[in-house]
Amino acid sequence: MNFALTQSLASQLKQAAIPFETRGKFPPCLFVSETAWAPVAKISQQEGLRLVAEWASEEKGVFTIHAAYALGALGYALVATQLRQGVEEFSSLVPHYSVAARMERIIHDFYGLTPLGHPDLRRWIKHDSWPENAFPLRKGFALNVPLERQEGSYPFIETDGEGSYEIPVGPVHAGIIEPGHFRFQVVGEQILNLEERLGYVHKGIEKHFENQDAVSAARMAARISGDATVAHSWAYCLAAEQAVGRVVSPRAAHLRAVLCERERMANHIGDIGAICNDAAWAFMQMQCQRLREDLARLHQKLFGHRLLMDVVVPGGVTRDLDRDGTARLRNQTQAVAGEMKELFGIYEEQTSIRDRVIGSGGISAQNAQTLGLLGVVGRSAEQDLDARRDAAYSPYDQCPPQVKVCRGGDVSARLWIRFQEIQDSARLIEKLLVDLPEGSFQEPFKEPGEGSWGFAVVESWRGEIATWIRFGSGGKIQRCYVRDPSMINWLGLELAVQEVPVPDFPLNNKSFNCSYSGHDL
Repeated sequence: MNFALTQSLASQLKQAAIPFETRGKFPPCLFVSETAWAPVAKISQQEGLRLVAEWASEEKGVFTIHAAYALGALGYALVATQLRQGVEEFSSLVPHYSVAARMERIIHDFYGLTPLGHPDLRRWIKHDSWPENAFPLRKGFALNVPLERQEGSYPFIETDGEGSYEIPVGPVHAGIIEPGHFRFQVVGEQILNLEERLGYVHKGIEKHFENQDAVSAARMAARISGDATVAHSWAYCLAAEQAVGRVVSPRAAHLRAVLCERERMANHIGDIGAICNDAAWAFMQMQCQRLREDLARLHQKLFGHRLLMDVVVPGGVTRDLDRDGTARLRNQTQAVAGEMKELFGIYEEQTSIRDRVIGSGGISAQNAQTLGLLGVVGRSAEQDLDARRDAAYSPYDQCPPQVKVCRGGDVSARLWIRFQEIQDSARLIEKLLVDLPEGSFQEPFKEPGEGSWGFAVVESWRGEIATWIRFGSGGKIQRCYVRDPSMINWLGLELAVQEVPVPDFPLNNKSFNCSYSGHDL
């Protein structure tokens, strides 16, 4: 992991005469006073830093607010402020980073802490049926005590303009997908505004992490969002391994990357088919379903699970590859990439499909930068972000991706990025397997010390996943925070569909393909 930004930000704080204390060696964290919390964010925003995440923790009855920032090749920096005993409010970062809005609403929901200056503190994940004073991430909250259901309803934004009307969609949808509510404000068939209401698949993941040992909790990390099980597992393991000062063997790192790139290929292929199906082109959907199924079947044979679940664990991976398995993986990867290259040529000749996707759901580069949009969504709108390159975690520090960026930010651009990334993932897999080091693939994981922490990012197929872990006594997890890329990209979807015809919403929604489960935790 690359934390060079920490020293750069520390220099900026010294110039601004903002006192701070550096705690921890790797990763280091800059602790500032409560009054300096917002000024640090202001400086960060002015210097072009991206807000990666904002979250809270509680230690011995005292609350700490954390933030992670990033800036290209300088990597990442952690900043925190510890609130005084009895203080339950902090300065909001929303005036400097609009992307902090929902993160702070979650802090308000789960800790009861108030972000001063926040423009919208309606409940977000903690729906209105929850008791008012139930704060599930506080240490005094009992996980196994049933809560009394309260009456309440969410105050959606309303429209009363002439000719306008509202269309409520969900949370139950006409398909085998997760629940989420979409409230459209429409004139004719054109969307004026979309308001999302999420949280229907909140499972208490962060609470369930507490008091688990690092090895057992890896199974939960693998189930945060099943279609990104490898990436979430890897981010969790990197953070846990940082906490004990551990680096896995080169062979294990290579195998993790191979699994993550295969996961990227499988999901991009599935998304391409589904997007084209929403534009009534069943041919592409059938071809992509066939290819994705081929990938899943080989995963089952070589790694014991179609989605590669529970293969990445603290200390390495649970399955190794022999010569035959390596050859099968290489051959299939190249064959699938070849077919997708051919299908891309066919796609480019389909003028009726191209008419549907070009110009639909566009996001400007400026708006994408303001929101910090990630992964395919960000790169399709000129955002040159990729944690594999910027965080430089092994083995990508020696085998970096060829990051593809384009302009337009529409469905067509998001499709193009997916097609390109499939080819680059195939290139990476070939190189990683050809250069697969000898040695162990898994080693015992030692118990983390009390007060140790780790922060890691991994570039999933959706974009950057961020995970922060702090350990308590006995090597048990005291707090584990996870920021799925969907926490940020859901905001982009609301922006993208403004002025889009209602029938084109499914097309745009699928081109984003945000995770409900990863967002709701």
